[in-house]
Amino acid sequence: IKIPFQDASLIETNPFFAANTEIVPELEAYMDALRKAGDSCGAKIEVRARNVPIGLGEPLFDKLDADIAHAMMGINAVKGVEIGAGFGSVAQRGSEHGDELHPDGFASNNSGGTLGGISTGQDLRVSIAIKPTSSILSPKESVDLDGKPITVQTKGRHDPCVGIRATPIAEAMLALVLIDHALRHRAQCGDVKHAVSPVPAARPGSVSD
Repeated sequence: IKIPFQDASLIETNPFFAANTEIVPELEAYMDALRKAGDSCGAKIEVRARNVPIGLGEPLFDKLDADIAHAMMGINAVKGVEIGAGFGSVAQRGSEHGDELHPDGFASNNSGGTLGGISTGQDLRVSIAIKPTSSILSPKESVDLDGKPITVQTKGRHDPCVGIRATPIAEAMLALVLIDHALRHRAQCGDVKHAVSPVPAARPGSVSD
């Protein structure tokens, strides 16, 4: 089920962390149907960090986006990570994907808030793919210690979608990576003064998605 974005302020008002409350009844019905069927589904979660300082990260070994991807892949059930446009960028042309920079800020944010492994000051946009819960009530074929075929059926508590539980975990993981880079940046560049005035992160009315 695709959740159309409505308002970020709605995320904390429902158990699905959805930025759209109108779709909550449909989500509840879908989860209930999965639970009754003894099945599960995956999820895509987008996490954003706003007001990120410019200059966090490094251009090669400790890229900010690489460290974010590393951390997110460490979360159980995560099978994919996107930064900014992510896999959607394969369908874009260079003239469309490139985030043009103007004196009053960036015109778009396909890069997801990092360029060359370093934060741009734009919103950091990170998406993760959560696999369907593998421990389900539906019987699955497997083998025992002797290599003989058996049928496995998980009993007990059943989560039709662990993506719901993963949302605050992903938020915390992104925060940990950012504070780690912020502390490193302060230790390495705390006395460095910028010779030029910083450009605003985003132009008024710019496209952030």
